[in-house]
Amino acid sequence: MSQNSHNARPCLMDAWAQYARPLALWLTTQTNDAELTDDLLQEVFIRAMVKDYAFCNISNPRAWLYRVANNLLIDHRRKKHPLPLEQDIEQENDPQAVVDTLTQCLNRVLSELPQPDSHVLKACDIKGMTQQAYANQQGLTLPAVKSRLLRARNKLKQQLILSCQVKLDANQQVCCFTPRREKS
Repeated sequence: MSQNSHNARPCLMDAWAQYARPLALWLTTQTNDAELTDDLLQEVFIRAMVKDYAFCNISNPRAWLYRVANNLLIDHRRKKHPLPLEQDIEQENDPQAVVDTLTQCLNRVLSELPQPDSHVLKACDIKGMTQQAYANQQGLTLPAVKSRLLRARNKLKQQLILSCQVKLDANQQVCCFTPRREKS
């Protein structure tokens, strides 16, 4: 055993003595599974041991331990519930074509929204007007504009999902969509 490894153990053991119990309680509330909590705690401890002497240089060992535990929990959930693969969606070769097509759908959906919603979205989100400037222009308070913009964004999101069959990934980011056919 190297001298550095021997020196790292008191740093780790002090941190573990202080934070292991609260970390276990937090993991238990996240998992509702005592065995999984024990497994995750053991893996956190192993990862801390692997850091060896570098563990002593961590400025906030509590935050590091919780971050590692949270990452392990996320990994476990992903393995337990993998995201389904979309078999029926064709992959576009040109990413710009996808953006252009979605932009056409966005313009149609914006025109289908109530005029006040469409107006605030176009002014603030598309043209880049500040919310304060929009509030001043429309004779509204800033909180009123923030509220209207939030509601309008939610309506737009729902309409895009419905009309353009936009699908969101696990991070709530647009992953794919099916363009709506033009009416003849």
